[in-house]
Amino acid sequence: MNKKSLLWSVVSLLVLGSMLLSACGGSATATQAPASGGSGLPAGDGKVTIFGGYGEAQSAAFQKALTEFGKANGIEITFTSLATFDTDIKVKIEAGQEPDIAMWPQPGGLKNLADQLVPLDQVIDVSIPQSTLVPGWDKLAVVNGKIYGLPVSANMKTLVFYNPSAFKAHGYTVPTTDTELTALEEKIKADGSGYPWCAGIESGGATGWPFTDWVEQYVLDYNGPEVYAKWITGQVDFASPEVTKAVDEVSKHLLADGEVNGGGISMATDSFQDTAPLFADGKANGQCFMLRQGSFITAFFPENIQAELKAGDYTHADVFPLPAPEGAQAGVIGGGDIAAIFKGHADQDVAKVAAYIFSPDVLKYQVATGDISPHKTFDLSLYPNAMQKKIGAAMANAAVFGFDGSDQMVAEVNAEFWAAGTDFVAGRSSWADAAKRIDSKYPQ
Repeated sequence: MNKKSLLWSVVSLLVLGSMLLSACGGSATATQAPASGGSGLPAGDGKVTIFGGYGEAQSAAFQKALTEFGKANGIEITFTSLATFDTDIKVKIEAGQEPDIAMWPQPGGLKNLADQLVPLDQVIDVSIPQSTLVPGWDKLAVVNGKIYGLPVSANMKTLVFYNPSAFKAHGYTVPTTDTELTALEEKIKADGSGYPWCAGIESGGATGWPFTDWVEQYVLDYNGPEVYAKWITGQVDFASPEVTKAVDEVSKHLLADGEVNGGGISMATDSFQDTAPLFADGKANGQCFMLRQGSFITAFFPENIQAELKAGDYTHADVFPLPAPEGAQAGVIGGGDIAAIFKGHADQDVAKVAAYIFSPDVLKYQVATGDISPHKTFDLSLYPNAMQKKIGAAMANAAVFGFDGSDQMVAEVNAEFWAAGTDFVAGRSSWADAAKRIDSKYPQ
C-alpha cells in the first residue's frame, strides 16, 4: 500500500487543483538530439506516448508543458494517466501496448521491469540531469550499475507545520537547528502552554507509518544515502547502531514526558488526520505547536484554515524544514515519479522528450498543482505561493534525498515496521524486541 502516493493524489485534487495552471509563464524551445547516448538512434515517427499515475490536475499541467514542447519540436506527445499504475502498466506490457515512456510512483516497480527497459545512457546524456538533481535522486533506479530511470516530479515530507499566530502569542520563534528545536520543546513544556508536538500515527491498516517516516528521516540524516539504501534492502539491520540511533532521536522528540498529549499510548490511537490540536487554544484543549508531516497534510486541516491557505493567508498555518541533528547532514525524505524508456521505443523523438521531462523546465506549470521539482536549479519564483516556495527551497537546498524508505522495503518488512513500531511507540515493546521482529521478516 503506497499510502503517501495516495494522499498526495488527494491533495492534488482537493486542495491545489483550483490553482490556475497558467500562473507560471514560460515557453518551450526546439531542441537537438542528445549530444551523447542517443546519437545513433533511428529517426522518430513524430509521436511519443507517456503513461503515468498522476491525478487530474497534475495530468493537465503535465500535458500542457508536453504539448508546448511538442509543438516547438514537431512531436505529438500524449500523456495517459492509469488509474492503478503499478497494476495497469503490467497489463499494458502483457498486451503489447506499452508506451514509449512510463513514470512509476515507486522505484521498486520500475526496477522490477528493468529487463524490459533501456539504460538511459543509451538514449540521452544522463550527465545533464544528474548535474542539476538534488543528490540521491539519480540513484533510485539503478540496476546492475546502469541507470534505468530518473525523476520527473517530487513531493516531500521533511517539514514541520506550525501556527504562526500561536507562536507569536507565546513569543516562540521558528527553530533553524536541532538545538533550537529542543530548546523550543523545553520552553513550551516549561510554559505549560501546550504540547510541543501533534503526532498521531493511527491510519487504519497502515497504522504506524508516520512513525516510520520519522525514523527514515534520521537514518538518512545520520548515515547518508548509502547506509539508507542498504537499510532498505536489509543489508543494515533494524537492530543496528545506525538505526537505533535514529530511533533514539525520534524518542527524544516524541516519547519524552510532555512532548505529546497523552504520550505514546495516545499517539498509537490518534489519527494522523487529526490536525485540530494545532489550531486549539490552551493546554487544557490539547493544543500542540508543531506537526511533522508531508506536504499533503494540508488536505486534513480544518476547512477555515484550508480557505486561508488558498487565499495566501498564512496567519494560522505555515511550514519550516525539520532541522537535522547536530553533526548530521540535512536530508530530505519524500516521494515522486520516476520515468523510464521501454525497449524497442528509443528513437530521436523519444530521446528529445525524455531529455525534456528529466529537465527542470517540465514542471513549470505542474508546481501549481502541489508538485515539487527534484532539481537544485528549478526557478523558485515559479512556485505559486509562499508555502510552496518554502517547500521547494527545502528540496533544492537538501544535502541528499531519500525516497520513502518503508515504501521501498519488502512488503512483509514494511507491514512489520508499521506494527512493531506502533507497539514500541505505545510502550508495549522495547526497540530491541521491535527491531528483532522486523528483521525476521527479511528473506533469509
